[in-house]
Amino acid sequence: MRAMITGGAGFIGSHLCEFLLAEGWQVCVVDDLSTGSYDNVGHLEGSEGFELIIDSVLNRGSWRT
Repeated sequence: MRAMITGGAGFIGSHLCEFLLAEGWQVCVVDDLSTGSYDNVGHLEGSEGFELIIDSVLNRGSWRT
């Protein structure tokens, strides 16, 4: 299964990422880090099935997956 989490670098989104990855999902996070923090998801970088796109969801053309 695949999930795209907008705002995934926030408190709730980062915990959702961890849960889904532990369940075997592929997780793509789109976050512009305006209120979230890289520190919340930095430890997930390099994990199988995890992708972080630092951008706004308003720029859909730059992160189409």
